Amino acid sequence: MAVVEELIRSESEVAISFGNHKLEKKAKVEDYRHGGDLLKVKTCREITKLEKNGSFLYESVPGTSVLDFTEKADGVEFVVEGDEDAQITVGLSDDTAYEVFVGGESIGAIKTNFGGKLSLSVELERAGEVPVKVVQI
Repeated sequence: MAVVEELIRSESEVAISFGNHKLEKKAKVEDYRHGGDLLKVKTCREITKLEKNGSFLYESVPGTSVLDFTEKADGVEFVVEGDEDAQITVGLSDDTAYEVFVGGESIGAIKTNFGGKLSLSVELERAGEVPVKVVQI
């Protein structure tokens, strides 16, 4: 299992990994600098949450470990891992349609609400790492 022991780390100039779904107690890292932004992560078995410059970016219930999270002009891409199926919410552009791919398969188009949040479910139990890609239509 690929938990992020340090809770958040830079993988490249554009990608980060964060979260540790194995932790019993909540842990957090604040003011983590990456690509000119300040990131904050809170994580444990129950929840994983990421904020960028004080704004919502990612949340999963229950907690997950997220690898190679990359924001792009037209969406986000990452690999997620957890012990249980998870409800994931990502912060994107307001009132915009996105095509969502889970495990390389399209699960269809989902439109964000006026807050820019897009929610999806990912089957993680016994699945290992699952790639997720969200692309603006």
